[in-house]
Amino acid sequence: MAERRAILSGSTFEEKIGYARAVVDGDRVHVSGTTGYDYTTMTISDDVVEQAEQCLRNVGAALAEAGCTFADVVRVRYLLPDRADFEPCWPVLRACFGDVRPAATMLECGLADTAMKFEIEVDARLPAS
Repeated sequence: MAERRAILSGSTFEEKIGYARAVVDGDRVHVSGTTGYDYTTMTISDDVVEQAEQCLRNVGAALAEAGCTFADVVRVRYLLPDRADFEPCWPVLRACFGDVRPAATMLECGLADTAMKFEIEVDARLPAS
């Protein structure tokens, strides 16, 4: 059987809703939709670019705990309530994924809380040992 391991960030949402920040399943890493909350303070910026930056910090922490980096990401999904907020975030996203070039999708949709302006979900593969 392939190893299956849950990674928790300490977000109160994980406990309340019943999910893990990420799941390692064999050589695959699935990172849940991750918003711009700073999980140490449970605060979120009003600025969409700052939210995108915090999303990436949160995702990066989950990837690191799983044993990989952004270079191992093969799929990314961007979820935003307002598609007009996407383009201002491009430089932040390009800095993280520009050399990686994962498959990507942007969806305009409602998020769980009106304070949330940006959410990222990624799938990655653990590097070969």
